[in-house]
Amino acid sequence: MAKIGIYGSSFDPITNVHLWTASTVAHRCRLDRVIFLPCSSKRPDKSLHASDEHRWNMIQLAIDGNDKFVADDYEMKQAGWEIATYLTLKYYKEAFPDDDIYFIMGADLLLDIGEGKWKKSEELIQENKFIVMARDGINMLAAISKSPILRNADDGQTFHLIDKGLAMEISSTYIRDEFQRGGEPRYLVPDNCYAYMCQHKLYR
Repeated sequence: MAKIGIYGSSFDPITNVHLWTASTVAHRCRLDRVIFLPCSSKRPDKSLHASDEHRWNMIQLAIDGNDKFVADDYEMKQAGWEIATYLTLKYYKEAFPDDDIYFIMGADLLLDIGEGKWKKSEELIQENKFIVMARDGINMLAAISKSPILRNADDGQTFHLIDKGLAMEISSTYIRDEFQRGGEPRYLVPDNCYAYMCQHKLYR
């Protein structure tokens, strides 16, 4: 039985923090594989800046050489209005029926789920396992205890909280802003991704 983490994000662009976070989570949680899952550009709640092709190519460049990292364009290929994390995790549980599937997310998303802002929030929490990464200013235990959706599902197995050393905040937004303002975000992304962005004049 393998332990697989599903790491969803816009990856617009993928950053060194994404990679460092995935590596740290894999090490601390003994994951055998991390699946990088770029979101659909058709989602009504997302406004993306690079095309699916460019985002996908940069992910492939970024994870090259790490045997634990793979990318999947499953959500990219879905109709944006039909996507729900609940359905995505159902897909992976059916694809890997003998393995343990974990959804990797930040504590800010835990708050949103706890407030019922996600599709099928209650079923999502009741039927899945989560690795939750610390975010500055968010008390994860308090968030769980305050939310009926979260606390009623907390059996000691549902949430793996990582509270130390993962609150590093270098966002894709920051990198895009640096590019647009003529800045130099070179060392915030993998070298091959930086070269790709320059070659294709992304985020200018």
